Amino acid sequence: MGGHSVTLIIMATMLEAKPFVSGLGLEAVSEKPFPVFKSNNRVLVISGIGKAHAAAATAFGCVLFKPSRVINAGAAGALETGYPVGAMVQIRHIVEHDRPDIFTGRPVSHQPDMVAGGLAAAVLATGDRPVIQPADRKALSVLAGLVDMEAAAVVQTCRTLAVPCHIFKFVSDEPGHTNGLDIINNIRAFRTPFFEFINTFVLEHPV
Repeated sequence: MGGHSVTLIIMATMLEAKPFVSGLGLEAVSEKPFPVFKSNNRVLVISGIGKAHAAAATAFGCVLFKPSRVINAGAAGALETGYPVGAMVQIRHIVEHDRPDIFTGRPVSHQPDMVAGGLAAAVLATGDRPVIQPADRKALSVLAGLVDMEAAAVVQTCRTLAVPCHIFKFVSDEPGHTNGLDIINNIRAFRTPFFEFINTFVLEHPV
């Protein structure tokens, strides 16, 4: 990444973002309407949880900082086996399982941009309701391998504003994790390795 091009990072919570702030040497520059951390050509915006928050934060960051690319990074739940806690993946396709297309009735879908380099890739479902219970995860697993609450909104906003967008997630919970405290502890355990993964394979390499 050269020149003065800006990478905008959108993350839902400070719980996930803490290693990014310290590891990138970011400084707080504002608290409202969203917490913003900045250093040179990297900007991190904490959106809050959910699609509406993610869309608003992405639009805010894109208009204010005019990034050359947007990265949405954070935790996601596993819907099926094959994605153990701590696994880190690039998202290649997103379905909004709670938003059917008015013409087809099928879930609206989105295609993020991809970073080259052979990184593991997965399909992600994005919805406004947490998917925690094993039965709910199993039902949704016919559409995706992972689930979050922000990525689809980030991609749709970036497409509207013609900004490249990449999605990276780490697995914070599996079907056996139904306790919120377990999920929080898993995020704390893997957020630093996730930052190191993003810093090494994404931030240090131009697209």
